[in-house]
Amino acid sequence: MKNKNTKLREGDEVIVISGKERGKRGNIKQIVGSKCIVNDLNLAKRHTRPNPQLGITGGIVEKEMPIELSNLMIWNSAAKKRDKIGFKEEKGKKVRIFRSTGKEIK
Repeated sequence: MKNKNTKLREGDEVIVISGKERGKRGNIKQIVGSKCIVNDLNLAKRHTRPNPQLGITGGIVEKEMPIELSNLMIWNSAAKKRDKIGFKEEKGKKVRIFRSTGKEIK
């Protein structure tokens, strides 16, 4: 299923604006529907059983859990603050821009 939210994409640096991880930054690893997985954020402990046939050692494993896209904003590293995303037509292509500065998002 194609992601309908074209504002945030995989690889973007984002900041969490609400929830227990508020104020923390990370890069988007994967987008699944209206949620996404951010590197090293929203960790949950999972107890796993050992499975020697698959080479899995048992124990407590920390796993990244999805965060709702509405709880994230893109991080503007030039301005050192969170920002909104806008769109602009440039040479017949639709590009993403930071709303506060008008600069293109790489």
